[in-house]
Amino acid sequence: MTANIAAAMAALEHLEIETNAAARKAKSRDFFWYSPVLKAALDGVMADFVVNPRSEADVIEILKACYEYDVPVTVRGAGTGNYGQAMPLAGGCVMHLRHMTQVKSIQPGRVVVEPGCLLKDLDAACKAHSAQEIRMFSSTWATATIGGFIAGGSGGVGSCTWGGLRDLGNIIRLRVITMEQQPRVLEFQGEDLARVSHAYGTNGIITEIEMPLAPAYEWVEMFVATDGFAEAVQFANDLAHEDGILLKLATIFEAPIAKSYFQRVAPHVTEATHLIALMVAPQSMDGFETFLKRRTATRLIYRSDASDWERAPGMIFEYGWNHTTLRAMKVDPSITYLQVRYGFPEHMEQIAQLREALSPEVLQHLEVMRENGKVMFAGLSLVKFTTVERLEEIIKLHEDAGAMVFNPHRYTLEEGGRQTVDERQLAFKREADPKGLLNPGKMIAWEDAQWDFRQMYSYPGLKRGKVT
Repeated sequence: MTANIAAAMAALEHLEIETNAAARKAKSRDFFWYSPVLKAALDGVMADFVVNPRSEADVIEILKACYEYDVPVTVRGAGTGNYGQAMPLAGGCVMHLRHMTQVKSIQPGRVVVEPGCLLKDLDAACKAHSAQEIRMFSSTWATATIGGFIAGGSGGVGSCTWGGLRDLGNIIRLRVITMEQQPRVLEFQGEDLARVSHAYGTNGIITEIEMPLAPAYEWVEMFVATDGFAEAVQFANDLAHEDGILLKLATIFEAPIAKSYFQRVAPHVTEATHLIALMVAPQSMDGFETFLKRRTATRLIYRSDASDWERAPGMIFEYGWNHTTLRAMKVDPSITYLQVRYGFPEHMEQIAQLREALSPEVLQHLEVMRENGKVMFAGLSLVKFTTVERLEEIIKLHEDAGAMVFNPHRYTLEEGGRQTVDERQLAFKREADPKGLLNPGKMIAWEDAQWDFRQMYSYPGLKRGKVT
């Protein structure tokens, strides 16, 4: 099967197509450079052309033409993912959904939106319409799209209360286009959502999303400091169990992260300060203040509605989730990270064990989440990178301790997840993408059914573009 790029472009010439090298390079990359492994493996990957649909009808036309001429298609939003999810490993067409931004309807408790809408714009529209907000979003809220969040994300700001995207009720409905001779328009709800959510666009293109909403609040953003790491973890864990205190964020930064990497926070902390970032609903502040007074080992150093800081720190959530790594890398380019699941009920013990074994080579950055109704922690640990071999040793130490690593140094669905085949997604790909043209190289189960995960998967069809 050989792609006929020229024929596909000719068939789509009435649409907005970009072929210049700068545009193709920019829209063929995401934040893969967070990982030194992926930076080496994927640098130079480039689409042959970029097309910018304005409607679902355009998406169908693009998929139909590319199917006819055997052209791979990789869909993307803003490209803020870190796994190479939106990078066209086989070249071909990048379908950029930046024009599909319409917020179609807002009702009590739900919103219907096109995938290219920025998270911040979606939030703003819901607040302006009826004082509602989306339940959760990535720390790249200002630049990330809702479609990219659904296709490549797993949780974020708000997950301390609502859990992850795959938890029941956190996505209501997805509208998806298949890549066949005659593309079909399908709607997924309930159990079927798992077939296409967090699938990197490997088995269908999402053109409409229905999400739940929650009441919008002027969240009180705070930093709480402590000189003991165990106290910081216990504080966040206990706070998350206070059912009467509504949280949007609870994040822990091991010392000296705050002093070393948070420029506007650094004057207010020391090298020994462990920091907790919080977003608390205003009606919960009386309860929170009572909670805080009971913990004499902690002290409030910043409160957004009563600050005496000369320079405000900005949005607190932009210190957490993937922004922690980004801030650290700006100071020390040798920093990379891991994504870890510390599951209930062993989460506290696992964190303590791994910190004792690896700090300061690995500094703990923890996000409170809920999973199956239980409080647990997601770890986005800061790793001082030396060699690939040492990175693999660090990952094995986590796995030996019982923690699950969602490896951000791999670009496939399985390796960036639970290292198992999702039979639901594979089965739908066989049905919806029979030629395997959607985002090739990202689903090992499709490419190599015998792969055993003992080493990094390397897509044999990987192509590097020629800059002209």
